[in-house]
Amino acid sequence: MNHILDAILASTAPDSGSAAVSAEDFAALPLPESYRAVTVHKDEAEMFAGLSTREKDPRKSLHVEEVPVPELGPGEALVAVMASSVNYNSVWTSIFEPVSTFAFLERYGKLSPLAKRHDLPYHVIGSDLAGVVLRTGPGVNAWRPGDEVVAHCLSVELESADGHNDTMLDPEQRIWGFETNFGGLAEIALVKSNQLMPKPRHLSWEEAAAPGLVNSTAYRQLVSRNGAGMKQGDNVLIWGASGGLGSYATQFALAGGANPICVVSSPEKAEICRRMGAEAVIDRNAEGYRFWKDEHHQDQREWKRFGKRIRELTGGEDVDIVFEHPGRETFGASVYVTRKGGTIVTCASTSGYNHEYDNRYLWMSLKKIVGSHFANYREAWEANRLIAKGKIHPTLSKTYTLAETGQAAYDVHRNLHQGKVGVLALAPEEGMGVRDPEMREQHIEAINRFRNV
Repeated sequence: MNHILDAILASTAPDSGSAAVSAEDFAALPLPESYRAVTVHKDEAEMFAGLSTREKDPRKSLHVEEVPVPELGPGEALVAVMASSVNYNSVWTSIFEPVSTFAFLERYGKLSPLAKRHDLPYHVIGSDLAGVVLRTGPGVNAWRPGDEVVAHCLSVELESADGHNDTMLDPEQRIWGFETNFGGLAEIALVKSNQLMPKPRHLSWEEAAAPGLVNSTAYRQLVSRNGAGMKQGDNVLIWGASGGLGSYATQFALAGGANPICVVSSPEKAEICRRMGAEAVIDRNAEGYRFWKDEHHQDQREWKRFGKRIRELTGGEDVDIVFEHPGRETFGASVYVTRKGGTIVTCASTSGYNHEYDNRYLWMSLKKIVGSHFANYREAWEANRLIAKGKIHPTLSKTYTLAETGQAAYDVHRNLHQGKVGVLALAPEEGMGVRDPEMREQHIEAINRFRNV
């Protein structure tokens, strides 16, 4: 990989021109036979059997090893990965919950001879990247070797009419690096070319890699008409408002003229929300909210106390939108506190998939529950465009090496992190890859907001 890294560093050196290494030069670089990647192994899928979710340790299941470079197919690209990041789907993969991802790869492998490449005894994980295009397959016209890119994680086939109004409705919709192989936590990644987007020029590799999945997910969930369709003046309750998803939801609410009510779990996380510009912040641990009396019964008195606290922060108004992702632990409270006619939009269930709520507060108050999953290509592009324009900023708090990915996933699993955690792949150190230092300087405080907290 050294000759590839040397070419990338030569083309991105501060004193180099954009054409210091041409597309033809990149296309002529020989590809290695193998590359380092973060993997899980199929024969270890039962290694955590009998343990609770919290007891399952990603450091024991994630491997960093050499794997063969995959065959490049039509409409695809091989990308040299300079940096990636850890999302919660990487945690799910590492602890084999809710199911082993090898079930996804087996199912995908049955689709076509080309898809069969993905059905392997190992799974290269990761759903974010920032890097440089090395090769493009037949039929790729929009991208050339040497292009600096980020990738969104929507993988679709689009052979069915169902996906042509909203690609997320494609029957063969998958999340790259989670439901497909050859993901971004590696030195090389295989993507469909329509996953690629321009790398924001004012960001380093690790900063550019961090927003991808969560930024696009938050955009669809909160801003898009496919999600909550947020408008100016809306009161938006955001669970985990300083976390990977919530930190972008908070920024979208503020940038869109809405009023975020940020729910966090510590004074440090509350301070981060205030740094972003939020005024209404609830530290749920400090205020002692316990929405469940025991494993089987929720405490409606706590819902009411929570609703009263929200109205104290909004001047007596209930919330128009709830940005939901914790799931079981919070969902009953979310349905209760939403205003009449309001929307609960959910994209995940990190505390449990079996949601329980009192349906009287939904049907009699004409509330809506909207399911939201990642984003279509247009939504991902718009979300990345806002990053590139400096309207929304990365929430990177810490960066690990590829060899430390197990620890990074452990920290996310245990909620020991703030915002997003990055992973350096080929990039030898942080801070590399910035193309527009003048724009970066204008936003440097916001870019570094989550660091060293």
